Amino acid sequence: MIAVVTGANKGIGFEIVRQLAAAGVTVVLTARDERRGVEATSKIHSLGLSNVVFHQMDVTDINSITSLVHFIKAKFGRLDILVNNAGASGMEVDDEGLRALNIDAATWKSGKAASLVQGVMKTTYEKAEECFNTNYYGAEEVAEALLPLLKLSTTGARIVNISSLRGELWRIPNDQIRSKFTNIENLTEAEIHEILQKFLQDVKQETLIENGWPLMLPAYGISKTALNAYTRLLARKYPEMYINCVHPGYVDTDLAWHTGPMSPEDGAKAPVRLALSPEGGPTGCYFDQMKVASF
Repeated sequence: MIAVVTGANKGIGFEIVRQLAAAGVTVVLTARDERRGVEATSKIHSLGLSNVVFHQMDVTDINSITSLVHFIKAKFGRLDILVNNAGASGMEVDDEGLRALNIDAATWKSGKAASLVQGVMKTTYEKAEECFNTNYYGAEEVAEALLPLLKLSTTGARIVNISSLRGELWRIPNDQIRSKFTNIENLTEAEIHEILQKFLQDVKQETLIENGWPLMLPAYGISKTALNAYTRLLARKYPEMYINCVHPGYVDTDLAWHTGPMSPEDGAKAPVRLALSPEGGPTGCYFDQMKVASF
């Protein structure tokens, strides 16, 4: 089997590559930063796993995505697994100030940290746009570009989109936005894009609270809600594939400012299980780690 993992030079992405390679999968480790990607690949090789190759890819750069597609096509002729893992937080953060607050994992997970971090974390237009371009549009463009190669998989391709509990629908106070995401039978990708653009407009006008967007990591959360919806649309469009999204757990990563209690090794387990799911397995589902959960 041939797999691509995005944003894989560290954290959960790195562990997904390592665990897939240990299971005998040939993995293309991708990362935006070439030096870090090469170093990560060398580290995996040093563990005795030679079935990993590196290819540079920035998910926000269509030329970079196209280059990867050409590489996969020329070297392997098909693709069996895609894990969309690359992520951005959507926040401008005062790292020292955040560390000084010393907020525990339970407070982060519950969302109660939202009021505590207002002085050290801020949603800016630039950071929100970067977040959407990475977490949603990047994943969408990578998937669309690789679909022709995924269709050539002889075992039914697997697409695993790394999501978050922050993307769960109940966290959106605005009923209208929530109902749009819920109405999968009539939702289109264009409508998802419209919702994301409305969010960016509200960031610019500083009307996020008034218009009922989430308070805790708002751009990140909405990007993952959008990714979950896209996952469902893809699964309906390609019933021969196994396409799911998964909250890997609250993991100790750079993206979570090292506040999570789980190791990246444990965080990779659920995505890897979905990537290696047997034929006839679930599709169009959201998993909270190992269990199917409500969107």
